[in-house]
Amino acid sequence: MTDAFPPSYGSIDQVERLRGDDNRLLLGITGGVASGKSTVSRMLEELGAPAIDFDILARRVVEPGREAWTDIVNYFGRQVLREDGKINRKKLSDIVFQDLEKRKKLESFTHPRIHEEFLREVENITSKDPNAIIQAVIPLLIEGNLQYLFHKVVVVYIPPEEQMRRLMKRDGISQAEAENIIKAQLPIEEKLGYADYVIYNDGPIERTKEQVDKLWNTLNALQASRARGK
Repeated sequence: MTDAFPPSYGSIDQVERLRGDDNRLLLGITGGVASGKSTVSRMLEELGAPAIDFDILARRVVEPGREAWTDIVNYFGRQVLREDGKINRKKLSDIVFQDLEKRKKLESFTHPRIHEEFLREVENITSKDPNAIIQAVIPLLIEGNLQYLFHKVVVVYIPPEEQMRRLMKRDGISQAEAENIIKAQLPIEEKLGYADYVIYNDGPIERTKEQVDKLWNTLNALQASRARGK
């Protein structure tokens, strides 16, 4: 674990602080694009698992005046700003997509700050409920080597052909465009190898709900077991 941990997301001590010494359980939810991660997350939230949105955290750390914002402007120049002073995410994305060195530089500005925000959100939740099951939906969780931030990882699965169909319908794009988006991510079959639990979301919504309910019961039983072991 130590050798593979991404240093840009903090030290091992920080990860231990994130995991805490109470009975919290951190759940990372991932899967391919258009697999239904948000659907599964909403179901878990309805059952009582507070959700932390990493996309919101990523936007928060680059707000004007924040440290990451300053680092980005100093490195990339004011060309990446909109008229209102906020980061032009599309322009910045276009720049780093074609340049690995610049992408890594951007990640070095944002990842530590996102980790700090995540830790703050987790501690805010656990200060009120030390037994909370806290979930975070992260599409590129495995690609970003972030599984080490969580006690358990859930992969939401749909077959590749169904993924293609849903993505084309959802975003109104061509098959070629959908293929390029899917190819940019780790194949879903490989993501399954990192899963502690799998939700199969290729059938009726009722079947997905049954699996989520079962997962929720399993997580609560796991917490009870952990509490007895302390």
